[in-house]
Amino acid sequence: MTQSSLQEPSGPPERKPFHLLPGEHYWRDHYEWLRDAGYALRPRYKPGWTPSWEVTRKSPLLSEDSQTHTLSQVVDAVRLSNGDMVMLKKVQKSVHPYEVAIGQYFSSGPISSDPRNHCCPLYDVLQDPKDDDLQIIVMPLLRRYNNPPFETIGEAVEFFRQVFEGLSFMHEHHVAHRDCQSLNIMMEPRAMFPEMYHPVATNKKRDFSGPTKWYTRTRRPPRYLLTDFGLSRKYGVDETNPHEVPIFGADRTVPEFVDDESTPYNPFPTDVYYLGNMIRQDFLQRYSNLEFMSPLVSAMVAKEPGARPAMSEVIAQFRAILSKLSAWRLRSRLVVREDDGLVNLMKSVHHFASRTIPYLIRGLSPMPAPRS
Repeated sequence: MTQSSLQEPSGPPERKPFHLLPGEHYWRDHYEWLRDAGYALRPRYKPGWTPSWEVTRKSPLLSEDSQTHTLSQVVDAVRLSNGDMVMLKKVQKSVHPYEVAIGQYFSSGPISSDPRNHCCPLYDVLQDPKDDDLQIIVMPLLRRYNNPPFETIGEAVEFFRQVFEGLSFMHEHHVAHRDCQSLNIMMEPRAMFPEMYHPVATNKKRDFSGPTKWYTRTRRPPRYLLTDFGLSRKYGVDETNPHEVPIFGADRTVPEFVDDESTPYNPFPTDVYYLGNMIRQDFLQRYSNLEFMSPLVSAMVAKEPGARPAMSEVIAQFRAILSKLSAWRLRSRLVVREDDGLVNLMKSVHHFASRTIPYLIRGLSPMPAPRS
C-alpha cells in the first residue's frame, strides 16, 4: 500500500457549477420551517433538489433554478396567503440591534399609512427556531430605483420629491437612517412591472420563458422606498442634538468622517449629505440638464455639517425650484453627458415621437406621481 493511498481527503468535495453555494445551505435547511410559516422558497432550495438542467439538458444559464442571489443573507420567496413575491433577510440582533424595531415602528399604527412614509414595510418577523440571535424579516420584493433608467426630467424630479419626503419623514420621527445611499433606495415594481419578473434575473419572466414586460415611469409611476435600517437609530423627543461615533455605510466620502473616525457627530446632517451625494453622483454627474438642482445639492453636501440644510429646509428649497420648471421642461428627456451631438439628435427625435407626443395625447402628467 502506497503512502498516497493512506492520505486523508484534502477537503470537502468540490461544488458543482451552479449548485448551492455554502451560504445558501441555511435556506435549504430551513425550507420546510419557512413553508410552515407561510413562505415558499424557489425549487432550488427544496431539500433533495435535482437541478432542472440535469434533466432537460438545457444550459444552466437558461434554467430558472440556477439563479442565486449575490448576498447569502437574503432570499426570495412567495407568500402563500396571497401569492405575493417577497424577500427574506437574516438579521443578527447582536450586530444590528435596532433594525427590526425601527422597521416595525414605520410598519405599524397610523404612520404606516401616512403617504409621506417611504420606509420599506416589514410584513413579518420570524425567530429562527435554533438561534436566538437570528431573526428573519419579510419584506416586499423591490427593485433598484434606477432600473430601468429614468427617461425624463419629470421622472427624475418626482424621484427627488419622494426621497426628500421619505427622509424628512424619518427625521420628523427622530430616526436617522445613517446609510441612505443608492443601494438602500428601491422602488415598488408592481406598477411598472404588472406581471413582475424573476427575482434574480430581473429582465426575465418568473418562469424564464422570455423577457419581462414593463412600462415607463410616466405611464405607470412607481413609489420609491428607503430600505435597510441596520445602521439606523431612533432617538427620544428630547434628544435634539444626538451624537454618534462615525460608522461607515456604503458611501465612505462623508467629510466629517474622512479625517476623523472617532469624534461623535450628529447623524442627521450626515443623512442629508448621503442623500445629496447620491443625487450628485447618480444624476448630476450623469445627466447634463439637471443643473437646476446643483445649488441645493451643493448645500446638502457642504463640508461642514452645520452648513447643511435640515431636510425640512431641503423640501422648502426643492419646492421653490419646482415652481420654476415648466411642463415642457419636465417632459424633456434626460441628456447623458457622454452622448455626442449626433447621438443626442437621434435620441431627441425618438423621444419626441415615442414619448412626448403619446404622453400628451394620453394626458399624462409631466411629473408622474403614483396614486396615493
